[in-house]
Amino acid sequence: MTVDEDDHRLAARLAEEAGRLLMDLRAQIADPAELKAAGDARANELILAGLAVARPDDAILSEESPDDPARHGADRVWIVDPLDGTREFGEAGRTDWAVHVALAERGRPTVGAVALPARDLVLSANPAPVVPPRPDGPIRLLVSRSRPPALADRLAAALEAELVPMGSAGAKAMAVVLGDGDVYAHSGGQYQWDSAAPVAVALAAGLHATRLDGSPLVYGEPDPWLPDLVICRAELAPSVQTALRLAPSP
Repeated sequence: MTVDEDDHRLAARLAEEAGRLLMDLRAQIADPAELKAAGDARANELILAGLAVARPDDAILSEESPDDPARHGADRVWIVDPLDGTREFGEAGRTDWAVHVALAERGRPTVGAVALPARDLVLSANPAPVVPPRPDGPIRLLVSRSRPPALADRLAAALEAELVPMGSAGAKAMAVVLGDGDVYAHSGGQYQWDSAAPVAVALAAGLHATRLDGSPLVYGEPDPWLPDLVICRAELAPSVQTALRLAPSP
């Protein structure tokens, strides 16, 4: 099976449906701990059930399910984060959390959908978003609001950038796509499900998305760990790559 429009529509539909479920849960469950647990579990059930019906022969890697060794070596692997930014989801009024549904084919994130349910948005690799022009002013460097990497201050100094704290990885990556930020760099390590869908959308939109050293991001590998990544506007990529070489992690 080749990647086609049906895969893109499927990813976007499942991300949107999971997002609606999560918004309903937010309105129904008051206790933050119960809400976060229910959100992770039920969004995962919805997405995996949809994939089981629509793509029964494809492999799946999901944050909320045990890893299935059958995916190792598979050409097509759906990579799912049913609730990216569980902490922010559990805080009333926050919008910086997401749902990720991606398809990696032979290591490349060819399909991706990122839902931002609290903003009523779903961004997809096809049709790809149009990145708006960058406004005047300093470069806006997106960092984790709870766990900013040690790299952030050094990179901000090298780029003369301002730090913009934000929640989930998907929210930060989509902030670059939407023009609300310019650079998202992370050096503290993540899992494939944290970035597969955002990277697919970012690449489709014409953004730069690589490892910090400029090498490609590879998905579907047996080890789900990814050490680092950078997503930025294409026109800033040369400056960002130079700054990363001058401000390496300790």
